[in-house]
Amino acid sequence: MPPKFKRHLNNDDVTGSVKSERRNLLEDDSDEEEDFFLRGPSGPRFGPRNDKIKHVQNQVDEVIDVMQENITKVIERGERLDELQDKSESLSDNATAFSNRSKQLRRQMWWRGCKIKAIMALVAVILLLVIIILTALLHL
Repeated sequence: MPPKFKRHLNNDDVTGSVKSERRNLLEDDSDEEEDFFLRGPSGPRFGPRNDKIKHVQNQVDEVIDVMQENITKVIERGERLDELQDKSESLSDNATAFSNRSKQLRRQMWWRGCKIKAIMALVAVILLLVIIILTALLHL
């Protein structure tokens, strides 16, 4: 016989009803002694007390349902935090790669600027030499 007090998380428990399908199956297959333990004492002298027990059992079931929902929410929150951590690590890696690439590009642009300045200086020197040579040849 399966354990009577084991509680499973499923949609039937969320409704807050005292009797689940499992309890109904146990009640159908049990003898009178087990019925006493499943349903509680019955009769006129146990009526108000039985109502209190049912009321307390309903409250306990509600607390169990709330705690199961809280546990589910905590697990989902943990999963979201893991996803957020993965995304932040990815962003950090991308930021580092971007920084390295921008430094490399800055160096390339600086060298390109230096090359252009050197070429312009060389052209200016060549033009100056040509002018000097031409003026020297014309004065001779």
